[in-house]
Amino acid sequence: MNEPQKHKYRKKRLGTYPYISVVFSITLALFAIGVFGTLVIYSNELENVVRDNVKVQVYLKNQLSKEQTDKIESQLKAKNFVKKGGNNGAIQFVSKETAAKQFIKETGEDFKRFLGENPLRNAFLVKIDPAYHDKSSLTRIKAEIEKVPGVFQAYYVENVIDSINQNVAKIGLVLMGLVAILLVTVVLLINNTVRLALFSQRFIIRSMQLVGAKRWFIQRPFLFQAIWHGALAGLLSCAMLYALVSFATTKIEDLALIQNTQRLYLLAGSLLITGIVVATISTYRAVGKYLRLSLDELF
Repeated sequence: MNEPQKHKYRKKRLGTYPYISVVFSITLALFAIGVFGTLVIYSNELENVVRDNVKVQVYLKNQLSKEQTDKIESQLKAKNFVKKGGNNGAIQFVSKETAAKQFIKETGEDFKRFLGENPLRNAFLVKIDPAYHDKSSLTRIKAEIEKVPGVFQAYYVENVIDSINQNVAKIGLVLMGLVAILLVTVVLLINNTVRLALFSQRFIIRSMQLVGAKRWFIQRPFLFQAIWHGALAGLLSCAMLYALVSFATTKIEDLALIQNTQRLYLLAGSLLITGIVVATISTYRAVGKYLRLSLDELF
């Protein structure tokens, strides 16, 4: 096919394709995925924060020397169930004087005035690795710690930890189900949007086919157009998502504490790729469909 013919058919292929509505629809669909993905990321980070604060309180016997206390700390650090790494340390020493001041500050009651002494004990707060958060492991850990010489008692809030484990499992199942439903819905929405948009181009596609244009020559401009629309929609959805996260962070300052910037960037990249891939595949299938239809079926 010579250059004048190519130019003529290229102009015809453009036709009255609804660019704005297609980009707008894909953008909204990707933005919906982005919002839900952001909620999943924040909920996961919140779960990590909660799990990071699962601690066993190790109360020490009275009148231990500093050397004995340091030895107990070293023994605890060597345990495989103690959380490794972290900025605040996995084991924190709390003296009975510090514990008394904190109790008085929180309750407003100076119990030492009534009792004449401080009945509290020196203690270690030990962060437990998430792999050992199940009930049986924590029970074993409690018994193991209490065997350490100089330890009076090990304690953890059993009901709270059980509740955390149960709720995390339920939330995980619900989120996985919603993610699957949302992804299928969004793919179908984008696919139908592209198909409806190309419906207005069906006679132009057939005209090119009748004059001998090759299949790839017909599909190529539509595929390039789909890549551009998918990329543009992906960028717009990322911009909208960035604006939403920034606004939410200014209104709720605590969100910054559980913000995982790296995962948010990965989500943005996923939106861009999803927009391009889904739009391109939908366009390829739609154009292929109109190439296969007979003239009567186009009406």
